Amino acid sequence: MVGFWHRLGTKGKALYSATLSPPFSSPLNLPHIWVPTQTPHRPLSSGFHPVKTGATGQTQSAAEIMSGKPIAKDIKLRVAAEISRMKAAIGRLPGLAMVLVGYREDSHAYVHIKLKACNEVGIETSIVQLPQDCTQDRLIDVVSSFNSNPSVHGIIVQLPLPQHLDEETIINFVSPEKDVDGFHPLNMGNLALRGREPLFIPCAPKACIELLLRYRVEIIGKNAVVIGRSKIAGLSTSLLLQRHHATVSTLHSFTNNPEQIIRRADIVVSDVGIPNIVRCDWLMPGAVVVDMGTNSVKDPNSPRGFRTTGDVCYEEAIKVVSAITPVPGGVGPVVISMLLSNTLDSAKRAYGFT
Repeated sequence: MVGFWHRLGTKGKALYSATLSPPFSSPLNLPHIWVPTQTPHRPLSSGFHPVKTGATGQTQSAAEIMSGKPIAKDIKLRVAAEISRMKAAIGRLPGLAMVLVGYREDSHAYVHIKLKACNEVGIETSIVQLPQDCTQDRLIDVVSSFNSNPSVHGIIVQLPLPQHLDEETIINFVSPEKDVDGFHPLNMGNLALRGREPLFIPCAPKACIELLLRYRVEIIGKNAVVIGRSKIAGLSTSLLLQRHHATVSTLHSFTNNPEQIIRRADIVVSDVGIPNIVRCDWLMPGAVVVDMGTNSVKDPNSPRGFRTTGDVCYEEAIKVVSAITPVPGGVGPVVISMLLSNTLDSAKRAYGFT
């Protein structure tokens, strides 16, 4: 996505150089509008209402911080309760299989987080770790074995894969009935077509919509901008927002004057992977921001030597917007809980359990 920003001209380049990721109880039929899985959190104000602070009379918005942690906790509790009920009724548990190729530190960290979450709710897990130089045939054999295993209800091939492997071929080989990531063309295509229903909705967009609904953000008729069109988040988030009758613009590497489009958006969703690229003067006062970016930035003051930040400059945006997700602690925890929810839904469908 770096190419996205070369068209911004001098201003955009200067900004970049300075700053050097359906609800748990939803049925299989995806409604064109769904409701949150529980009573929403404190409602947002209907517009931009700054409050005066300090003796100078400077204004600062009373922005809502849309934390994903309480939402993720609630969904995980519900998933765990359903798994306990399934075990008591039919003696079965959901199973999730993960395939990890190579030695990327971030991929290993993500898999560890997913394994821990599965263990917390009672999902059985299997993991196959393959070397960096494994062949495509070997990877397909592993995926095929999970496809045919009736105790496996969800399959994750951790992305990105090494460059010599064809990601699309591998994703297409995962059974659509076990595609809990929601990346298979059958699931993505059905998400795009009105009147069609995917077996699984990708976890990141599902988490984005759940956050908006829980915090009572109005979507119908609003102008929404999604920055980025990756299959993991951006593309499917655009499709899901359209299901909720937002007017959606998707910005990508050939978009002209993206900052002008973003300034007109009531809802901004960012999935770029460039830290702090979206600044406060790109945002309309009172906008709602969902930051899906997860970027590591060098920080000598941090014990780890780096800190995690989003695509949106949080310190600036919070003074302008009406609501924003923090990074970390915003979308990320809900994404993991949606993976658990998708795996449970797959197991219930496989066993005919209601």
